[in-house]
Amino acid sequence: MSAPTRESMEYDVVIVGGGPAGLSAAIRLKQLDPDLSVVLLEKGSEIGAHIFSGAVLDPCGLDALIPDWKEKGAPLTVPVTDDSFYMLGEGGKMRIPNWPMPKLMNNHGNYVVSMGNVCRWMAEQAEALGVEVFAGMSCSELVYDGDRVKGVVAGEFGRNADGTEGPGYEPGMELHGKYVFLGEGVRGSLTKEVMAKYDLSKGHEPQKFGLGMKELWEIDPDKHKPGSVTHTMGWPLNGNAGGGSFIYHLDNNQVYVGFVVHLNYENPHLYPYMEFQRFKHHPLVAELLKGGKRIAYGARAISEGGYQSMPKMVAPGVAILGCGVGMVNVPRIKGNHNAMLSGKAAAEAAHAALSAGREGDELSDYETEVRNGAIGQDLKRVRNVKPLWSKYGLTASLALGGLDMWTNSLFNGSLFGTMKHGKTDAESTGKAADFKPIDYPKPDGTLSFDRLTNVSYSFTNHEESQPAHLKLKDPDLPVAVNLPEYGGPSARYCPAGVYEFVTEEGKDPRFVINFQNCVHCKTCDIKDPRQNIVWTVPQGGDGPNYPNM
Repeated sequence: MSAPTRESMEYDVVIVGGGPAGLSAAIRLKQLDPDLSVVLLEKGSEIGAHIFSGAVLDPCGLDALIPDWKEKGAPLTVPVTDDSFYMLGEGGKMRIPNWPMPKLMNNHGNYVVSMGNVCRWMAEQAEALGVEVFAGMSCSELVYDGDRVKGVVAGEFGRNADGTEGPGYEPGMELHGKYVFLGEGVRGSLTKEVMAKYDLSKGHEPQKFGLGMKELWEIDPDKHKPGSVTHTMGWPLNGNAGGGSFIYHLDNNQVYVGFVVHLNYENPHLYPYMEFQRFKHHPLVAELLKGGKRIAYGARAISEGGYQSMPKMVAPGVAILGCGVGMVNVPRIKGNHNAMLSGKAAAEAAHAALSAGREGDELSDYETEVRNGAIGQDLKRVRNVKPLWSKYGLTASLALGGLDMWTNSLFNGSLFGTMKHGKTDAESTGKAADFKPIDYPKPDGTLSFDRLTNVSYSFTNHEESQPAHLKLKDPDLPVAVNLPEYGGPSARYCPAGVYEFVTEEGKDPRFVINFQNCVHCKTCDIKDPRQNIVWTVPQGGDGPNYPNM
């Protein structure tokens, strides 16, 4: 298949991704020099359509970027009013007191927000400064000039399912930049390509991930407490996997109910989505949601490796921002503030380089600022929480992780040094024969819901005539290896029901990919035990359309 002929446009900086990192970079570039040409490309149908996060936002990133954000009407209107932690048993709970927790765990001064709405507001600020913002523009390829990244291909539409050009085919455009910023979020397809081409993970621990699932509920006004924040651990996961839940009260009688499962679990029979649904039947949650209604659902992978898993962030002509690097503070369950700070740092490094007449080189000042500045300090203090949890389990890690955070906060040092993560999440998956299947209760349709019904509340849409954006390196491997050896875990780890093994009488099983259901969480790209599934971008505008998420 010959490469299509494309027109090109030239910019000072090309930014891929309309999340907090990419938007912060765009805003800061234009603050520093209004004459810079900056374009931001977002694959969602609008800015915010693919933004999925908890979220309790630490406003330090906004404070640094737009100090007068309150006066400019930023949608941070629900300050945290109370903060509680519980250890759950199947029918009961135990409150973990706040006083022994390190100060960094305190949510005082933070806000319960919709990050989708925060990003929509940030896009308005960027456009007011002169940034060209284009939504519905998937960036499907990188453009190289020798050894440097020169730009991206965006806006290709109209290929047939077999990859050939359809009657309405549009080849897209090449957007060239003196520097390219990748703010794709967790496990972005272009970011993966850059990391592999330039071996950016060399010398660093493998990235670790969690799967975050969330529902937006409208609840009884008598039960609504704006600004209330609750986190839980323990049941229903117990020893099967790491993870926990969050319950955040927004305004307008709305509540986020979320659940995170660490993807280094061993038992391939584990069904993260059903663990989430089972969790909502705990009395603590069921009583809150009784009489309410679910409004929206979504899912997203979370980068959890922390300080020691951050790869090299720059290569010739390109810088990786935010969650593409992995900047989530795991015990705080917060990364948006660091994503914003990373975008600001990348912009400042690019501005300095452009002012000095440079282009296409490595923005080493950006990496130095991330590792040694506020982001690195935030992540270094909590760097052992995740590996301690993985190695010693929940109960022991609560004590050890708390001690480690205290020593890091008080003495800027750790008794454990810097612990390693070891295996990737894919390598952690065990063989089906070594574990007992897990019996999950059937959803009741009131508190808990079947997966496909819930996916309809993500408002996901993909044009069915296009090529599937979920690729198999070996199309035979799912049935030949993953089903007999691992029990076909893709049918369970996907929170959107994309993958299924279909057995018809008298025939061998078939592996079916329902890519239309995909909510772009990237779990399959992460957890597949043989790393056989590759997530790529569909055509622009396709995927979820998250409201107020």
